[in-house]
Amino acid sequence: MVRVDCHLHTAASGDAVTTLDQLAERVAACGLDVVCITDHNVTSAAVAAIERGIGARVIVGEEVRTQAGDLIGLFLTERVPYVLPVAEAAGRIRAQGGLVYLPHPFDPDRSSLGQAAAALCADGLADIVEVFNAKIADESLNQRAADLAARYDLPGGAGSDAHDPAGVGAAYLEMPDFDGPASFAESMRRATVIGEYRPHAQRYPRPPRAR
Repeated sequence: MVRVDCHLHTAASGDAVTTLDQLAERVAACGLDVVCITDHNVTSAAVAAIERGIGARVIVGEEVRTQAGDLIGLFLTERVPYVLPVAEAAGRIRAQGGLVYLPHPFDPDRSSLGQAAAALCADGLADIVEVFNAKIADESLNQRAADLAARYDLPGGAGSDAHDPAGVGAAYLEMPDFDGPASFAESMRRATVIGEYRPHAQRYPRPPRAR
């Protein structure tokens, strides 16, 4: 069995602060075996993490801003451009042998796919639905994602969505080991979700409410 944090960010995201040295420290502290580095619209830090080594296997990912909301590609070999139509972005992920992962699909506080998530699932363009995101306080939003995954018989992912070192490992999957994208998705079907809500490093500070 391996521990996999399916969704986290480094300083390369632009709205996160974690360096690769700090990520390596947290990987050791949390006992993570695999991390999916899913920076916003770039893959450079994930590639650098593989080259230098951080004490865990690294899956190259990217959280891509599409016209419908955020979409994650996993097992990427090249960066996917942002602000494409969501179906085109999913197609580009699939074309390079990657997996289409739907992050925090119903979280209203972020650029989530919402109803477009169900459309992707119905059209057979989604591979994984994130059923637990550690930055979501309202458990009903994670449950809606789990219901979506169950409706379309898709495996569920779990990630810390960490934007700072302390957040890494707040959520992860404990799952059978794997040896590639297809094996990864299949192993997720036998995974245990482990996680807790951790309100770390909000991406965009909210302005004070007017009285």
